[in-house]
Amino acid sequence: MLLYLFPLLLTLSLIPFSLSQPPRALLIDCGATVASVIDNRQYVPDTAYISTGTSKHLTQTNLSHTLSTLRSFPLLDNNSRRRKFCYVVPVYRTAKYLVRTTYYYGGVNNQASPPVFDQIVDGTFWSVVNTTEDYANRSASYYEGVFRAGGKSMSLCLASNTYTESDPFISALEFVLLADSLYNSTDFGNFSLRLVARHSFGYNGPIIRYPDDQFDRYWEPYGVTNPTSSRGENVSITGFWNLPPRKVFETQFTVGQPQPLELQWPLSPLQLSTYYIALYFADDTGTSRVFNITINGITYFSDLKVPQTGVALFANQWQLSGPTKIILTPAPGSTLAPLINGGEIFEVLPFGGRTQTRDVIGLKSLKDRFQNPPFDWNGDPCLPRENAWTGITCSNGSNVRVIGINLTSMSLSGSLSPNIVNLTALNDLWLGNNSLSGSIPDFSTLKMLKTIHLEDNHLNGPIPSSLENIDRLRELFLENNNFSGQVPPGLTTKPGLNFRFLPGNQLLVPPIA
Repeated sequence: MLLYLFPLLLTLSLIPFSLSQPPRALLIDCGATVASVIDNRQYVPDTAYISTGTSKHLTQTNLSHTLSTLRSFPLLDNNSRRRKFCYVVPVYRTAKYLVRTTYYYGGVNNQASPPVFDQIVDGTFWSVVNTTEDYANRSASYYEGVFRAGGKSMSLCLASNTYTESDPFISALEFVLLADSLYNSTDFGNFSLRLVARHSFGYNGPIIRYPDDQFDRYWEPYGVTNPTSSRGENVSITGFWNLPPRKVFETQFTVGQPQPLELQWPLSPLQLSTYYIALYFADDTGTSRVFNITINGITYFSDLKVPQTGVALFANQWQLSGPTKIILTPAPGSTLAPLINGGEIFEVLPFGGRTQTRDVIGLKSLKDRFQNPPFDWNGDPCLPRENAWTGITCSNGSNVRVIGINLTSMSLSGSLSPNIVNLTALNDLWLGNNSLSGSIPDFSTLKMLKTIHLEDNHLNGPIPSSLENIDRLRELFLENNNFSGQVPPGLTTKPGLNFRFLPGNQLLVPPIA
């Protein structure tokens, strides 16, 4: 566990963002057909970022614009249930993004309760989506996380799980580029953050968001039934690592006397896991108050002095389980009550991994040459493992490679991309009984190949002699195509090779020596 005390020393000029401009973000109105401007920010239709699913419009009145449409995805049979439906958006490589998904069911599946399903970012399982309670209260549900972009695109995927009883859906999707300083004590090469709670203490107004928060984070009110002290705007805050909005410091949660202040926060019990906790304090009275902080009886920080300029506390590896109680206790001799202005808590998610880049490039090139690839060939090909692409087999371990492709009898048309040579760990290539045309690329760099099944297609041209040089090759099925020319003699005499090229081709067979 690492705990950070951060006096407010940074200035906003160090961050390449402007408080007067909309966040650098891609805001997607799922299921919409035209762009719209909401609160001076442009939301775009989702058709440029996904190629599957069905756009639907809710007939319910008085819905906000982004909730009136959604995109739904079919509930698949048990054999295909885990196949994922992915949005793919352009991003800056290695940048941090706030990803927010919004869901409003609206009875679109003609069932009383909304479906329960999974959401995934790239190869990392994010969370289960369960909007049942919010929908019963006639509210939308939203989920936030902070993820690092591993490449030039990021994917947000939905997938059914064992509890899914009707079609998964999504109402809105947002990717907001974050400043480098935000949550920078987290190693985003190995972890991501899933938002559990973000509150403005002592505040009872509407959710604080953009333009108050330049990154459009949602700060929910915490204080409807608790002591609240109104504040002016003269708190001298010149910057935070996490850059919380100034409006959070306009209210505080405190008590009237110098006595312990107890918070049940977050409001719901937590699952056993590791959490990132950030607490924010500022005091505009010009006096120094001192107090101690414990979380579930464990010291979080001792003798905290809250200056006018403010102070923030961060812990990036704090284990929690069940109800969480935070107690702020005046230090001996302190004559002022404790206070708190804001807080954020995230579950720390282990990085789910990533399929090796060269394999992703190879599969994308293959997909681009197919005229009707499987609908789930988006997002990470191998991860999470239970949501791997249709027909793809991957290696175990941390260096995740594609070792098998089996798209037999998938009604594929198109041709084979030469960039398949990127798949240098490939053991098995099965594309038989489709309608593929064109020639066979040079497979000579695919030294791990053991089986090639291309039978019953419309492939033509010569059989490449480079196939002779694949030492591990044990099966080569090419019958019922339109190949012509000479059969490479090394293939007919290769020890241990089951080579089938008849019937259905116009080939000259070399004489037997």
